[in-house]
Amino acid sequence: MTNTSHVEHHVLELERFLPYRLSVLSNTVSQAIAELYERRFALSITEWRVMAVLGRYEDLSAREVAERTAMDKVAVSRALARLIEAGRVRRLTATHDKRQSVLRLTPKGWKVYDEVAPLALEHERRLLAHLDADEQRWLTRILDKLWQAELEEIAR
Repeated sequence: MTNTSHVEHHVLELERFLPYRLSVLSNTVSQAIAELYERRFALSITEWRVMAVLGRYEDLSAREVAERTAMDKVAVSRALARLIEAGRVRRLTATHDKRQSVLRLTPKGWKVYDEVAPLALEHERRLLAHLDADEQRWLTRILDKLWQAELEEIAR
């Protein structure tokens, strides 16, 4: 057995590592609002994200929902199965391709969406209230720039 105590290792300070910090912040923010809609509507974070995307973009395929949410296809598929079973989402045949199915919120799904969306927006408003107007603009700019850089990195 060799003694590795004298070997130098790279130090990764998680509390300063951007991907870790963004992930923890995202999870913390999402969990805060999720507790409310989970209690009130029996919705998971994944289910709400799927509903939020379908509320914004109608007639998406499951693959497109996964792409827009940057979530795992299996997690999206499971969430969709639960939402369809609960009568909140309907699967239809695409008009442009009869072999493809598209997803749409049902009236029951829209009712939940119309109650949760204002709660989510209010939560965002309270969070952003900790930043002044310039900081909010900079945050948007920085996030957009990092998002674009990541998309370019993925495309390579």
